[in-house]
Amino acid sequence: MNDTLLMMLIVGLVVSFAILGMFIWGAKDGQFDDGDKMMDGLLFDSTEDLNDAVKKEEKIEESKKGQKKSESPE
Repeated sequence: MNDTLLMMLIVGLVVSFAILGMFIWGAKDGQFDDGDKMMDGLLFDSTEDLNDAVKKEEKIEESKKGQKKSESPE
């Protein structure tokens, strides 16, 4: 009985740490960064509004990339 409980504990811990590791990996990789995309479809009714929202997001991304380049020592 004790061997079974110990094995279940070890397997449970390994699986838990594996899931936590995958979550952290996904968060660092940017997997969860696109939270506004689905909301844009609700906020903007026409195609023109959606295109404007996409252009706005692209400008924000470009400015972020520009800031990262200026911060990195060359």
